[in-house]
Amino acid sequence: MTRDASLPRCTLTGGTIHDPANERDGVVDDIHVAGGRIVSPPADRSAFTRIDCRGLVIMPGGVDLHSHVAGPKVGMGRRIAPQLARRTPAAVPTIHATGALYAALGYTTVFDAAIATGAAAVAHRELAELPILDKGIYLLAADDAAVLAALERDDKALVRRLLGDAIHTGRGWAVKVASPGGGVFWKHRGRGDHHDLDTPLPDHAGLTPRRLLERVADAVESLHLPHPLHVHTANLGLPGNWRTLLETMRTFASTGRRAHLAHVQFHSYAGGALDEGSFGSGVEPLAAFFDAHDNLTLDVGQVLFGETVAMTGDAEAAAHLAAATGAAWSAHDLHLEGGCGILPIAYRETSLVHAWQWAIGLEWFLTVRDPWRIALSTDHPNGAHFTAYPHLMALLGDAAFRRAALARIHPRVRARSPLARIDREYSLQELCIVTRAAPARIAGLPTKGHLGPGADADIACYRPDRDLARMFSMPAKVFKSGVLVAEDGVVRETPVGRTLAASS
Repeated sequence: MTRDASLPRCTLTGGTIHDPANERDGVVDDIHVAGGRIVSPPADRSAFTRIDCRGLVIMPGGVDLHSHVAGPKVGMGRRIAPQLARRTPAAVPTIHATGALYAALGYTTVFDAAIATGAAAVAHRELAELPILDKGIYLLAADDAAVLAALERDDKALVRRLLGDAIHTGRGWAVKVASPGGGVFWKHRGRGDHHDLDTPLPDHAGLTPRRLLERVADAVESLHLPHPLHVHTANLGLPGNWRTLLETMRTFASTGRRAHLAHVQFHSYAGGALDEGSFGSGVEPLAAFFDAHDNLTLDVGQVLFGETVAMTGDAEAAAHLAAATGAAWSAHDLHLEGGCGILPIAYRETSLVHAWQWAIGLEWFLTVRDPWRIALSTDHPNGAHFTAYPHLMALLGDAAFRRAALARIHPRVRARSPLARIDREYSLQELCIVTRAAPARIAGLPTKGHLGPGADADIACYRPDRDLARMFSMPAKVFKSGVLVAEDGVVRETPVGRTLAASS
């Protein structure tokens, strides 16, 4: 992107910089901004306005690489639970409130992780109204009938062309698979017919979920998209589904194919006929396998307690959850090729299942060795609202705070979860990695997630505080492309952010 000479020139002076991509860990220094970018120290600083940042912690703007903020599913989510729409913030905020709330936390980039190809134009019309943030979408292109037919024939050239056309026409950033082949199984066999990765798709005898993942991943690699295949694997939310996630990882590990695993918390449950002790955590073998295969990255999809709205491109999973909970739900589809399920949900500390979900997400964060391969997320709004990110950061960075929270949850989870034995605390540098540097790198954004020359001047300035939730809930200053957009929780400016499209 070329520099915009109309944007401010300024120098943020004396801040304590956390910039993991450039190996700066608590370094006191100045940051120079011109034309919307960070620049090297200028020879003549007289034209640069000085902004005193002494005593503040300076980080790049946050990057949320897996959220749900636009499109038909979000519109339905705003309507399905009126009581949640009336609270502050709403469980599914308006598009204007979404931008303001993200920016007020210090976030400057967001991706909607599940847009059907037929809904891309609608999603972009809504995202055009999203203030401040740069934004992009992942397309559910593997649901399209023509793509499935080409995948079954293993017509590599046609698959590549169809996916490339979908990305270009839909102005997408990445290809997303939501339950590989799940829509086909559901249409033909009804709710509850859960499958493994080697069951042939109905009416597609030559195609299994595993082959679908392999062939789509190869096409994505050949298209040189910035972000690898974004995978929401099969059997979301079901007891015993850790085996499905392990098989998914093995599918990519066997050939070194790159893949990003979405909201792994929802895919890491022990239980069912093959696991003694019923519902619980399957994280230990999964994290060990993940650590050993650096072609894989993930976001967690942390559950936090409270009321929210679930929305997923895996409509079969939504139907199953609605049947299990008795909640009212809605599904929409587009030309019978893709869609989403939406329903309200309340996560309770006293619920055995919900407490396990909370503990399993934290176990992922605290046991994976390399924070550069993890992105912090709640799969907003599925696990929790994005405004709860500061609370999640406190759970990761403050072991005493985490132990106090653990003491309040279901006693069987307290007794069986390994959380009680984990003392690890994320440093400020590690929190900066999982909220900024790592998601930018995983998403394929070379000008985001760092504060070196050439980076976008997306900058968050925080007051140091031992209470990490308080520290990260209200930055002192937030800059987007060098413009001061938020200060002490108050939005000052609402510039229009860029649309991030892989074909542009």
